[in-house]
Amino acid sequence: MAFRNGSFATFLIVCPTAFFLGIIFSLLPYDYPILWSNHPTPPTHYDYFEAHLRFLHASPPLIPRILHIVIFLGLLGLILKLYKPSESNMLFDGASLVLYMCGITVYIANIVKGLRLVSAGKYGEDLATSEEDKGQILGREDSLKVLAASNTILALVLIGVLVLQAGQWYAERKDAQEVEDMDGKKGGSSSSSSSAAGVEAEGVSSGVKGKGGAKKRN
Repeated sequence: MAFRNGSFATFLIVCPTAFFLGIIFSLLPYDYPILWSNHPTPPTHYDYFEAHLRFLHASPPLIPRILHIVIFLGLLGLILKLYKPSESNMLFDGASLVLYMCGITVYIANIVKGLRLVSAGKYGEDLATSEEDKGQILGREDSLKVLAASNTILALVLIGVLVLQAGQWYAERKDAQEVEDMDGKKGGSSSSSSSAAGVEAEGVSSGVKGKGGAKKRN
């Protein structure tokens, strides 16, 4: 329960998500001319992008291990928040888990596979085993475009996770404020009723005293 309602599990979700968004942002100078520029992409840009991807894929084993540990930490945070879930957890954290798993799927199916193809340097006809496969397998430029598009899809998925976590924080904050307002109104009504009862009791006691004094004078 402490993990579910506390900030530690949210910290485990938000920090890895922001970390991955930073990695994708560092690839934006390579992705933007391929996907979003109005001008034709020069062939040299594909060479730069391919060299950068090869350099990333040939990084020391410590780098992908750290990346996978961070992925696991984000998944752990979502699982901790979904332990004995409330309605808020089921809505926001459940949707966040779905988006996070979609991001992992894009990473494994598109990005990791694309990095292996780029490192091998084999595209299109080089991978075809028959004449029918030559028209179905993507060439060099199309494969690099798929990698750039996968980065964009992954960025949108991660932004969705952050938006859901921010929405959950806002919803829980508004609920807490409403509960405080209701408690304040209940406290005010109880104090006013008690003060009214005290005034009424004082009136009754003063009336009794007045009757007693009148009897004595008689």
